Amino acid sequence: MEKKFDFWQDHSERFLLMANLWERRMVLEKPDGVGKKTGDCGDTITMYLAVEEGVVKRLTFELEGCINTNACSNAVAVLVEGKPVEQCWSVAPIDVVDFLETLPDDHQHCAELAVGTLYLALADCHKDTACVVPEQSAVK
Repeated sequence: MEKKFDFWQDHSERFLLMANLWERRMVLEKPDGVGKKTGDCGDTITMYLAVEEGVVKRLTFELEGCINTNACSNAVAVLVEGKPVEQCWSVAPIDVVDFLETLPDDHQHCAELAVGTLYLALADCHKDTACVVPEQSAVK
């Protein structure tokens, strides 16, 4: 007989933390980049970026969706905060899946939705000078 999946016992500690974390679920005042995307499943994420001197300082989001999408959105935030905007473009859905460790196979699309929303926010951010790394002054 196949063992039934136990949500609390069979998920990784990291997945459980990200799935139940709510502190990033808010609108940022005066964000430097905003992206909104609805997945085929009907979940919708809006992400807000705060960027200083080309580095993502904070990512927050609003979400209408499942706990797996919440976990993926929080994972994206952890993966990009403190990193240069240009480096954030390399975050892929597989990075989110690997970070969470136990995202169910039938919810891999949640990682794709979260990363796709990040890309939209990054694209919007490029319209703002805060998202550009300042020129390094030449040492003489």
